[in-house]
This record gives sequence, C-alpha cells and structure tokens, in this order.
Amino acid sequence: GATDLVTETDKAAEEAILAVLRSHFPRHALLGEEGGVSGDTNSSYLWCVDPLDGTTNFAHSYPAFAVSVGVVRGATPVAGCVIEFAGGPHAWVTRTFAAHTGRPTTCNGVPVRVSQVSEVRRSLLVTGFGYEHDEAWAANLELFKEFTDVAQGVRRLGAAAVDLCHLSMGVVDSYWEYRLKPWDMAAGIVIAQEAGATITTMDGRPFSVFERSMLASNGHLHQQMLERTDPKTRGLLSAGVDLSPWFVPEGYDSRV
Repeated sequence: GATDLVTETDKAAEEAILAVLRSHFPRHALLGEEGGVSGDTNSSYLWCVDPLDGTTNFAHSYPAFAVSVGVVRGATPVAGCVIEFAGGPHAWVTRTFAAHTGRPTTCNGVPVRVSQVSEVRRSLLVTGFGYEHDEAWAANLELFKEFTDVAQGVRRLGAAAVDLCHLSMGVVDSYWEYRLKPWDMAAGIVIAQEAGATITTMDGRPFSVFERSMLASNGHLHQQMLERTDPKTRGLLSAGVDLSPWFVPEGYDSRV
C-alpha cells in the first residue's frame, strides 16, 4: 500500500544519503529521521537528514515535499541543501535551495532574498501542525485563526523544509510552528537566514535547532508576529507544557 511504499522510500533515501555523508565526513555525527543517531557524537558537527519531508504529500503526489540535508555546529545550522519537488503530476520539476554561513542562498544557482512586506495585513503566512492533537496543537490552531483574520492568507503545506525555502525566496513572509524536529528544519534554517530571515523561538528567545518552537520571518514582520505568538507560547509554558530542547544526541555538545 501507499504507507509501505513511503516507508521503503524514506528508508532507501536516508540510507543512500547517510552512505555519502559517512564516506566524506567519517568523524561527524549523523541524525536521520528514520535511523536515529549514528557516527561520532563527540564531533562538533551533526548532520540532520530528512530523506522525505512531506511524506503524506509524496504519497498523494501533492507537490509539496522535499529532501532536506543540513549540518549543524553545536546547535546552529551552518550549511544546508533542500531539493523541493514541485509542479505535480505531468509537470514535475525540482528546485534546489542551498546555503552556508556567510554565503547568499541560491535557488537553482540564482540568489534569492526574503520579501520586503512590512505589515501583517499585507502578508501571506504559513504554519504547520504535528500529528499529536495536544495543547501545542490547540494553541497553534488558535494562532491560525487569529492570523487568518489579520493577514491576507495563511497556508499549511505540511513540509517544514519547503516552508522555510518559500520564505527564503519571498513567496511567503513568515512561518511559525511548534514541535519541529532537528531534521525538519536544520537545512531550511540556514537557507532562510542567509536569504535575510530572522529566526527565534515563538516567545522571542534565541533559536537553536533543538528548540520546540520556531518563528521565522522576513525580519520586517518579526515583532508583529511575536505580539501574537509570544503570549500563546508563554501560556503553554505556564500550563506546564514541555517546550525544552529535544532530540539532542547523547554525548553531543550542543553548546559549541
């Protein structure tokens, strides 16, 4: 069935990617969505691999899925590549986004930048929802409703790496989500940042790839977005919801 096919595709793609990384970076740590942690966790570098971001979209041939590979130093993404599959049946195309610290983000080799939209009421926003219908999911649904009332639109594509790449090229203006995993966003974070994006937690703290909330924007909208995401996130924390860092490999020093 479709689920088995996707599982096989996920695993085969991850194994192929990890084999290449192991051959070129044998002393680095690796974190794959399917296979978990491998390699040397005493390294300062951690490769985060999502072999198929947007699995459900892939299963339905919906054009919003990607392969995402990013490398983190400590807790900070420093390089990444995302291959987005777009267009849909009979018109499939790929867009390759790449960036590393200090170099501009490119899409298919062409530099891209975030938008210049400076008011939420003129913006197109994007968010995502996890599979667990818990307190964070409910809080995000409330944010979805709030932003739908004040922005020109809010989209939910179901692929974090794609969302961050769309932010980097200026087709959306801000993206927020709770409980993403490191492999969901490591590549997309550096791609968005090197295109001019501002990224924090949803309550405005400095961001790390192990955080459980993320707010990314074109910079111009960041404070306006925080005016709504910050109180909601603080409310979750006050209610005892765990938003502490997660998926830090045992033995890996995320403070580097």
